[in-house]
Amino acid sequence: MNEHADVEHEALLTEAKQAAAQTYSPYSEFPVGAALLTADGQVIRGTNVENISFGLTNCAERSALFSAISQGLPPRSFKAIAVYAPKVPLISPCGACRQVLIELMAPDAVVVCQGSDPALTKVWTLKELLPGAFDSF
Repeated sequence: MNEHADVEHEALLTEAKQAAAQTYSPYSEFPVGAALLTADGQVIRGTNVENISFGLTNCAERSALFSAISQGLPPRSFKAIAVYAPKVPLISPCGACRQVLIELMAPDAVVVCQGSDPALTKVWTLKELLPGAFDSF
């Protein structure tokens, strides 16, 4: 990992932590924040938004990505996403998020994940997180 990537990842994690503070998670009390980095350097935040009918809940990763696309950013114009959850030592995207992210971000996009223990921070590509994904690319 190069120094520039480390600095970029730390900045993205800071944004994800700020997003986690905006969560709506009254049922699980499990805040998650995400920060999506666009190709041109913009950061789009997302947080988990729960519903009493859990199937209608939206994860932070998808909230950030759907927000970016609804703002007019084209699919596959994203470099990285950071995901942060303060109540577990390490977090990673759920299976549904992995599938959505790999299709809308691209297989080589970077995923930076951190929980309450920064020493456990992980950096993956989406194709590492979801080998053999359903794909349309």
